Amino acid sequence: MTVTADPPPVPRAKAPGLGTRIARLIARPGFQSWAARNILTRRIARREGAELFDLVQGFVKSQVLYALVELRVLHRLMSGPQTTGALAQGTGITPDRMLRLLQAGAALGLLKRRRGGDFAIARKGAALLGVPGLEQMIRHHDVLYRDMADPVALLRGEVETELAEFWPYVFGAQGANDPDVTSTYSDLMAQSQGLVAQDTLRAVSLSGVRHLLDIGGGFGAFATAAARAEPGMKVTLFDLPHVVDAARPRLVEAGLSDRIITAAGSFRDDPLPLGADAVSLIRVLYDHEDDTVSALLSKTFDALPDGGRLIVSEPMSGGAMPEPAGDVYFAFYTLAMRTGTVRSASRIAEMCKAAGFDQIASPRPARPYVTSTLTARKTVRSA
Repeated sequence: MTVTADPPPVPRAKAPGLGTRIARLIARPGFQSWAARNILTRRIARREGAELFDLVQGFVKSQVLYALVELRVLHRLMSGPQTTGALAQGTGITPDRMLRLLQAGAALGLLKRRRGGDFAIARKGAALLGVPGLEQMIRHHDVLYRDMADPVALLRGEVETELAEFWPYVFGAQGANDPDVTSTYSDLMAQSQGLVAQDTLRAVSLSGVRHLLDIGGGFGAFATAAARAEPGMKVTLFDLPHVVDAARPRLVEAGLSDRIITAAGSFRDDPLPLGADAVSLIRVLYDHEDDTVSALLSKTFDALPDGGRLIVSEPMSGGAMPEPAGDVYFAFYTLAMRTGTVRSASRIAEMCKAAGFDQIASPRPARPYVTSTLTARKTVRSA
């Protein structure tokens, strides 16, 4: 006799919660039409509608910004207001099409259209020119734009991204033997790290540090800022051979070659220099996968003395409270690089704890789009 087992019970679907029911109501076109007319809700409906359209047109804004930078429109307006025809000269763009670009730039608040019809630079446009590294970041976005032409394919891992070849240094020293490649990357980082260094040193005090080891420090932007902030502190700049070779003349020019020494090597393959009582990892961890980061944190822990300090500064995810710069821009940038990821401060803290660090703190960042910071200490407990 064959006994047939009863089929497993089908789980009952959960009733939608209040939040889901409200969302379903808001999603109805009829509700949106009503909300736009109702005196109590129309202001909210209009604001949210404008915000939604801003999301929809976001890629066009970024391309307008790219065109303004590539054509050096903002630079040319720094000498004073100009007509559309004058700005079109030498660009290969007809005046009527240049007018479209200038109108768009004015709509974005980067330019001002004057009564006579000519254009002047606005404060926001001048500020863009004044932020170190921002122009370079915008100009190299043509690569990122192509990588994100099909974002679904990118998420599925079906895209052979250009950005990964643009920055092969992240795959280890074997991918960074070309001095031109490392120089391009390090120069971009040096230009942009001025603001990063400012925000890091405002959030983290180096008081009491005798010797700082700056791992992956590029051309020495953070090492220079740190040395100037603490005149009695010695700094070792550790990076790939081609990078530190290019860094030395800059350190001489800054008048800090006697206090900042360089050490060449790969933190993946080579031992870390010893003797420092603090280590800084500035925009390093988010370039690499978890196994590489875990190994680096363990090497850092071993290189530090008892009481030694770790300083991490880089764009971070908001974690439980998603944040635009970390969870949108840098999250997809690292995805296109095909290595690394933005991590929340709590995730980095977990990895630091696993490496042996304690006394972990992450102060609230002043400008998350610039950087966030985390500090930790090595405390050796006696048996």
